[in-house]
Amino acid sequence: MSYPLMALDALIVLTAMLASYLWLQSSRKRLRRVSRFEEFDHHDFNRIVISLNRMQILSARAALATGATTLLACIRLALDIAP
Repeated sequence: MSYPLMALDALIVLTAMLASYLWLQSSRKRLRRVSRFEEFDHHDFNRIVISLNRMQILSARAALATGATTLLACIRLALDIAP
């Protein structure tokens, strides 16, 4: 196997690991639930909005890394199929 193909394989593995890490980071953030006995105020609303925004940003990064991994794997497969 040639060195460029080995480097492409290593890049596929690294981007897949990056995507997995980003998905894990995105799923780790939990919202603190508001009890039915406490009053919901603007601080709680702000905390929820910020948390949702951060999860959305992490999910977008993870989706981008997953897409990059898929693109690299498609390129690798095309190079294997090409004569």
